[in-house]
Order: sequence, then structure tokens, then C-alpha cells
Amino acid sequence: MSADPLTFDARAIPRRNPDRLTLADCAREFARHTSPRLIALAFLAAAIGRLVLGRFGYQDLIVPAFLVVSHPFTEWVIHVYILHSPGLRLGNRKLEPLAAPEHRLHHARPSELRWVFIPTYALLAFIPAIAGLIALYTLPVRLLLGGPYLPELFSGLLAAYAILFAYEWTHFLIHTPYRPRSPYYRLIWRNHRLHHFKNERFWFGVTSHLGDVALGTNPPQRTVERSPTARALHGA
Repeated sequence: MSADPLTFDARAIPRRNPDRLTLADCAREFARHTSPRLIALAFLAAAIGRLVLGRFGYQDLIVPAFLVVSHPFTEWVIHVYILHSPGLRLGNRKLEPLAAPEHRLHHARPSELRWVFIPTYALLAFIPAIAGLIALYTLPVRLLLGGPYLPELFSGLLAAYAILFAYEWTHFLIHTPYRPRSPYYRLIWRNHRLHHFKNERFWFGVTSHLGDVALGTNPPQRTVERSPTARALHGA
């Protein structure tokens, strides 16, 4: 078992130098798992499609720019209303969003590698759902500015899948024994630890803390009481 309850057992990530864990060690372990591979395949398909379509222009930057700016808030909303959803009970059945049950297991066992990644079944639904959303986002750009629709759509897909990959990598890295070096990584690393062990109602950002800052869930940690359900969401 890991001495740190948030990180994997040190033996979970093979190291080329047994005395030091490097980013390259983490990247090799990350690449072994299904979720990063599926996202990378989606990104590669979007990249090939974009290159085949050609006709590059300034319109290609609009949807990606919107995705980057809105991502901290999108990440916050997904974490709060999907991953932390208590679900809805109808008779003997419980209806809940995709990945919510696995996220509860992630809170209960944050040092277990298998619960860190987006579940495969959920990702197989999310990847086409993202494509549908990007198609909708691209439509007003096409109507207002003109230009070819499909090239702009594929540019948006490239950005969306790159952001999803960055989320999966960052979340994985935070849960490895790799320690932060850059000030920004130290910030999101610390906030995610507070979310897991201090209070699950705050610090929802993973790749960014801006959503928490703007939406009031980034208080000074000394002002927040320790939650008894941080490891057992909704009393699970």
C-alpha cells in the first residue's frame, strides 16, 4: 500500500531509475491504459480529417478559443453535476449519470489506479457526444462568418479532444507519487488533495482552479471544516 492515501503504491509505476520517479516513467504508465489510448485515437482521427479537408483560415481558431476559455467552467459543471450527482431513485431503480458510480469509488479509494481514469463505457459515449456538441458550437460561427463548416468543425474537435487528453493526464499525474515542481502544478495538486481529504464540496477543478475561484468553491482551506463524507460521497 502507498504511504500517501491519495497516490498509487510506488510499485504501480515501473521506474527506470529505482531511486527517482520521472515524468517519463509516469507517461509510459499512462500510455498503457485504455482511456488515454481512446482519446488519442479520437484526436488522431480528428487531425487526419482536418488535414484532408484543408482550407485553413482564421475561423479555425474561434471554436478552439471558446473551448479553452470555457473549459475551467465546463470542468467545474461536469464535476459538480455529473460526477458528484446523487442520482435519482425511481422505485427500486437508481438513475444516475455515466461515470458517477466509478467516481464514488475513486473518492473511496483514491490511491487505486483503476478508478482514476474515465471508464471505457463512459468514454465511448462521451467521445461522440463531444463531437455532437462541437457540431452545435460550430454552426453559429458558420452562419455569422461564413467559410467552410467541416474544416471548422474538425478544428474544434482537435481542441476538444486535446483538452480531454490534458484532463486525463493531469488527473492521473496528480494521483501518482510524482511531486509538483511548477507553481501552477503545485496549486492544482494541492487543491485536488483538499477536495479528496478536506471537503468534497470545494476545489472541483483538476486542470484549472479558475472555475472554483469564479464560482465560490476555492475558499482558504483553514476556513473549511473537514467533511465526514469526503471519502464516501453521499454516504456511500
